[in-house]
Amino acid sequence: MNPTGVPQDVKVLSIGELTRAIKGLIEEGFASVWATGEVGNLARPSSGHIYLTLKDSEAQLRAVLWRNVAMRLRFELREGLEVIVRGRMSVYAPRGEYQLVVEELQPKGVGAQELALRQLKEKLFRLGYFAPERKKPLPRFPRRIALVTSPSGAAVRDILEILARRWPAVEILICPVRVQGDGAAEEIAAAISLLNRLDGVDAMIVGRGGGSTEDLWAFNAECVAQEIFASRVPVISAVGHEIDLTIADLVADCRALTPSEAAERIVPHREELLEGLRGLEGQLRMLLQKQLQLASRRLEDLGQRRCFRMPLEPIRDLERRLDDCAERLQRISRQRLLQIRDRLQAQAARLETLSPLNVLARGYSLTRREADETVVRSPEQVRPGDLLLTRLQHGQIRSRVEGSERTFDLPAS
Repeated sequence: MNPTGVPQDVKVLSIGELTRAIKGLIEEGFASVWATGEVGNLARPSSGHIYLTLKDSEAQLRAVLWRNVAMRLRFELREGLEVIVRGRMSVYAPRGEYQLVVEELQPKGVGAQELALRQLKEKLFRLGYFAPERKKPLPRFPRRIALVTSPSGAAVRDILEILARRWPAVEILICPVRVQGDGAAEEIAAAISLLNRLDGVDAMIVGRGGGSTEDLWAFNAECVAQEIFASRVPVISAVGHEIDLTIADLVADCRALTPSEAAERIVPHREELLEGLRGLEGQLRMLLQKQLQLASRRLEDLGQRRCFRMPLEPIRDLERRLDDCAERLQRISRQRLLQIRDRLQAQAARLETLSPLNVLARGYSLTRREADETVVRSPEQVRPGDLLLTRLQHGQIRSRVEGSERTFDLPAS
């Protein structure tokens, strides 16, 4: 025994040595284990690693997903999710904690792909990607259609055949992409983005023929959904067969059950359209005939009216009224002239009576001074030498005043 009470043959370990010993035992004894539990205490620091706790009703275990493993997850890890994990046990020496280093993780009771698909649908639904009011209508008569699909698949041949038969006038652009496998989703998204930068593209079909869920997985990618959502060009999704439903179908402006149906929905049928035009032509012809007949009857009815049968009758009535007015005017004018003439004659007679010429005819005369033509009424108005003009009935006499004298008026008898 040494003074500390520890036996001489006992090795005293430091905490670090003891922890390393435990670490070695745990990591060697549990190099690969499978475990199941509920996710809790989820943390995602900026480093990209994921830290969590796996727990059940009896215990809990710290776990970590390093960045390279976390990036391979095909679904969003959430708290409360039941998962099955595979990994190795390790000890974090600075804290003296043991933890599970997860190398593989999958949801319990449902596949990772299915869970990832559900989570992506929930996310896009919240963002409004599936809202009906944001979907754009398809053009009635598209002039240029783009196909985003595999150039070697059966789908493109079916689409081209149907478009050529139904609407030969349409111009078709094929944007070749891979429709399955690694990188297919990115190619599809890039093609949709490229077509939106081209002028004159009226609509596009994005799709492929049928296949397994794995084959169609590229059309469930978030990047494809984002490009379809942002597309200014109306998009028809035609992925797989009728039973297949992808996220691209939900986001697209129109979903076709098959590529063939997409071709039928994007263009009208030429023969059906021509038949409809012929029907409209017949209806228009019939309506025009009815309008012509109605106009003819109206014209006949108007022609039977008195104003059209005797169009000058109102004028004749006005002419007669004008003649009557003219006759009345002439009669009134004559009467007026007669009245004026009678009045004029009466005035003339009165003037004749008062005329000084009548007085001259009875032997009287009118004398005026020649200088100012003042009528001489008394001797005081003249002086010797003044020249006088005496007006008689049939002429006048020019005389000179030699003298004048005033006579006295005789009293009235």
